[in-house]
Amino acid sequence: MIERDACAALDAADKLAPLRNQFDLPHGVIYLDGNSLGAQPKSAAARAAQVVAREWGTDLIRSWNKAGWFELPARLGDKLAPLIGAGAGEVVVTDSTSINLFKALAAALAIQAGKPLAAGRKVIVTERSNFPTDIYIAQGLTTWLDRGYTLLPVDSAEQLATAIDADTAVVMLTHANYRTGALHDMRGVTAQAHRHGALIIWDLAHSAGAVAVDVTADHADFAVGCTYKYLNGGPGAPAFIWVAPRHQDSFRHPLSGWWSHAAPFAMQPSYEPAGGIRRALCGTQPIVSLAMVECGLDIFAQTGMAAIRSKSLALTDLFIALVEQRCAGHPLALATPRAHQQRGSHVSFAHPHGYGVMQALIERGVIGDYREPSIMRFGFTPLYTRFVDVWDAVDMLVDILDGEKFSRDGPHESVT
Repeated sequence: MIERDACAALDAADKLAPLRNQFDLPHGVIYLDGNSLGAQPKSAAARAAQVVAREWGTDLIRSWNKAGWFELPARLGDKLAPLIGAGAGEVVVTDSTSINLFKALAAALAIQAGKPLAAGRKVIVTERSNFPTDIYIAQGLTTWLDRGYTLLPVDSAEQLATAIDADTAVVMLTHANYRTGALHDMRGVTAQAHRHGALIIWDLAHSAGAVAVDVTADHADFAVGCTYKYLNGGPGAPAFIWVAPRHQDSFRHPLSGWWSHAAPFAMQPSYEPAGGIRRALCGTQPIVSLAMVECGLDIFAQTGMAAIRSKSLALTDLFIALVEQRCAGHPLALATPRAHQQRGSHVSFAHPHGYGVMQALIERGVIGDYREPSIMRFGFTPLYTRFVDVWDAVDMLVDILDGEKFSRDGPHESVT
């Protein structure tokens, strides 16, 4: 049996432990929902105040140049790039994940339509269990284009292997499943798509900052993701988009706003795309939100993804082991793969009254979240989650389950 003292010893030996001090974590709370909204870096409030009081309040419009506002999306993109295996000039932080997915999908379809031997490709392959907004974006774009594109959702890795064929234009997948944390083999699936002449877009929303990702080595085509989960950029913070260098010259999308113009301040009546990754921009950026994204990224610069991934796996291993040891008599079913290469940084357990159990945990200060059907989801952010937090969270879960201290009512519209 794993005891709390053993977890405290792991914390004492943890090289990432000092980074926890850079986050403003509320007292008495065990936060296991960083896979949904990351915790606040202590520097974020001061940075936001600096932008509002000095850069906006005092320097006013001069801050577009003086404070570097105009270059902020690309500068932040360069800071984020190493976390996903990208290079300088390949990423911009901008817009939302949904909008960036729209751009990437539109660009990928346009690239395929421009190839003489690929113009007939009309199928977009995705997963039925993909994050719903990704599916909605594909449905909306293809309906609007009205050019015979169809969306093919698959239900398993085995179906994915046979679904990609000569009719596939684009494969659109989320690297880590938002319900279960199950990871795709990015290199293997990308190679499979390319063998059939398809392009691939990866959504890294549940990977970036917690899972070691290498879009370059794995030969991906496009990637998008958010900054408000493991990257701790703040609620609704701008997302990111990566375009492989080989596609940047041909990258085009319908949202051709002035920030992606080759000469944005020339105010020309016709659009001419900028070179490089700036083509992925659209309109004027939310500067205060962008500035806070940098606070989270600066913490990542103090460590490396190998150390982060190692701790992520150790935390999730510990959680799975403790739940299975101490809650063995309860109807809990692990929904997350055990194999390290198949697991992200959150762990999901199904329970017939998962919603009620999760609400009971939250009321006691252990914050995870719930997803239909019956899934209790626990996220482990290596920058600030401690091993004793894992032990204490499971201890609370044991007390709730053993004492049946949870509601059997179903979920309501408002779910934490």
